[in-house]
Amino acid sequence: MYEMYSNTDIITRFKATDTEPVYISTIHGELVYYSNRSPKKNTPNEDALAVIPVDDETIILVVADGIGGMSDGEEASKIVIQSLISAVANIKSSVRESILDGIDEANEKISSRNVRAGTTVSIAELSGNKLRTYHAGDSLILLTDKHGDMRYESLSHSPVGYGLMCGAFDKEQAMKHPERNLIYNYVGCEDNHINIGPVLDLSDNDTLILSSDALPDNIYNKEICKFICKEPLLDAIGKLIDQCNLNMEMPLHDRCCHPDDFTLISFRKKIEKL
Repeated sequence: MYEMYSNTDIITRFKATDTEPVYISTIHGELVYYSNRSPKKNTPNEDALAVIPVDDETIILVVADGIGGMSDGEEASKIVIQSLISAVANIKSSVRESILDGIDEANEKISSRNVRAGTTVSIAELSGNKLRTYHAGDSLILLTDKHGDMRYESLSHSPVGYGLMCGAFDKEQAMKHPERNLIYNYVGCEDNHINIGPVLDLSDNDTLILSSDALPDNIYNKEICKFICKEPLLDAIGKLIDQCNLNMEMPLHDRCCHPDDFTLISFRKKIEKL
């Protein structure tokens, strides 16, 4: 689905029940977003997303996956989105500091509610041809080039994520691990911290994905890269979403598929040739 977009508009999605991905063209590049609740539940979608324009050079993308169940997780993901929007609207020194301030504010607000709730967060700061990422938890950030080769993937803040990084598990063992969805770091926890990624130069047709953990829980990262490397962005993301939803409904033997709320933002930069 195509949507009209003004390059100063902030896009937010809370409790969404999207039936298809939405495509918009911006001065920064192509964007596709989607959010829907788990196919196995009737309660509201606890995920949230935002597209936050800063200026003609910079845009911020955010995906938040609420945890805690029912209204608590839903409220936590909403708080982090709203805190980031507020912080970015009042930049004092830099976009980076404003993002970190927004997360700090959200962490305090969620913690002060005294409920067992929180939210993961994955953020992409896109400025010109530069990308910097920020995340807490197990939501995915993935960057692939036009050939389907992975340029960057975020580290899940979980025992399984660190086990995979140090070689204790291979990809298939990690995908099937019974504690795959156990995380220790998120917005709202006592010792929350943010992983700030390196500054990366974007090349022509590099494609970025931010997603809640429904995607990496059901499709391997290398498979995600192959889905999105060869086709127009909306077509590629539509097929990726269809496959993920199918895997949640009909689990495959080589992975421990996990039905969950599913939220995704994808961005493709078109580099101007001089």
